[in-house]
Amino acid sequence: MNRIFGQQHVNIIFENPSKQYIYPLIVALYIMSKTIQGFSRLSKTEKIEWLCTHYLNKNPNAKAILSQYWNADEEVQRLHDEFIENTISNYYLPLGIAPNFIINDTPYAIPMAIEESSVVAAASKAAKFWMTRGGFKAEVLGTVKVGHVHFTYDGDPDELLFFFEEIKSKLIKEAKPITKKMEDRGGGILDIVLKNKTKALENYYQLHCTFETLDAMGANFINSCLEQFAETLQREFDHHDISKEYEGKLTVIMSILSNYVPECLVEASVSCHISELAEGPGFDAQLFVTKFEQAVQIAQVEPHRAVTHNKGIMNGVDAVIIATGNDFRAVEAGIHAYAARKGSYRSLTQVTLDDDQFTFSIKLPLALGTVGGLTNLHPLVKLNLEILGNPSAEELMQIVAVAGLAQNFGAIKSLTTTGIQKGHMKMHLMNILNQVGADDTEKYQAINHFKTSKVTHSAVEDYVESIRK
Repeated sequence: MNRIFGQQHVNIIFENPSKQYIYPLIVALYIMSKTIQGFSRLSKTEKIEWLCTHYLNKNPNAKAILSQYWNADEEVQRLHDEFIENTISNYYLPLGIAPNFIINDTPYAIPMAIEESSVVAAASKAAKFWMTRGGFKAEVLGTVKVGHVHFTYDGDPDELLFFFEEIKSKLIKEAKPITKKMEDRGGGILDIVLKNKTKALENYYQLHCTFETLDAMGANFINSCLEQFAETLQREFDHHDISKEYEGKLTVIMSILSNYVPECLVEASVSCHISELAEGPGFDAQLFVTKFEQAVQIAQVEPHRAVTHNKGIMNGVDAVIIATGNDFRAVEAGIHAYAARKGSYRSLTQVTLDDDQFTFSIKLPLALGTVGGLTNLHPLVKLNLEILGNPSAEELMQIVAVAGLAQNFGAIKSLTTTGIQKGHMKMHLMNILNQVGADDTEKYQAINHFKTSKVTHSAVEDYVESIRK
């Protein structure tokens, strides 16, 4: 209790056992019952025992649920346990395959790890649609990654610039032990620029550093370089005449890469004659294109729509990012920042109509890796990369961008024709049947019944109940 309230407050509570101190005492005892020192030093079994005693004590199946997701192969499970801290089990996502993608005239079956119904189906349907219309085209426009040393300086800006230009070569030289292997492969530090940000924040400056990390995502490499830059910067300033002559003070705040990478950019597109968009007799291709273009335009001007529009893109992007062991949180943050780069949040895709030619395209900032991290450790990640032909980082950027574009095409096509729910709820049917506890016979009958009936949660519940009666 001392560590929660401090010894002085504990003494007051026990010396004054009146009503006004009863509640704090109860709170203290409750908090003590739910917290622990040294949790990380417990074994996995001990962690689970503690969790079940203090947080899962009303669930007699808790231990069984946690243990049933352990990998039967002890070595694989140990590997999983060591990916993060305080592991108690594995959290599985379904791994699916979206076949029939043609990207730059090369066929791909794209692995996708995601929990949401209809995503893999929509991607597969879009891939099949464009397979006979020239497939997807993709191009990497840049691979520059960024990091910063953030610091404050309260002296003359011109003198700081002079100081920086004097030590710039030393910043790069002292990072050589870190950059040597990357340089041997053709990557490394591209440039270091001093930026004056004092208009935005008093005394705020940064070293804006750019890097090429090739097939590695490069986070650890970049951060190691930045920390070395910071060490050199601080040391050189503290021993430089500028600090004595002008009495300015320089203080490094932090050194960290940026997940906003607008110069690490990939573009993907599909294109065909408007008439080729028709899917059989009675399909008005021109009306479809008009509504499709308007749907994208709405997402360009209406942030409420743009967020959902881009979320659909990320269904495809994240699913491939996760399947290939990359950092989907970093990708999400960078892409959404890119979507708002012009001052308002807007669509990541656009439509171009030129001489009866329909073109649908996307540009995404993607900092990805195919070496290092989980790509070398997770057995399924290695297998998924093998499915994709062991791509380079640039090739993976193209694949991911195409997955996002395909997903967006499928969503807009559904929204502007049949509506989104018809296809989504058909794919969601099995989830609903599992929720209501349907057995195999009931599932078989329900699947057949809802081939011609509208799927809603209540309709499925009612139908299963009618079978049981």
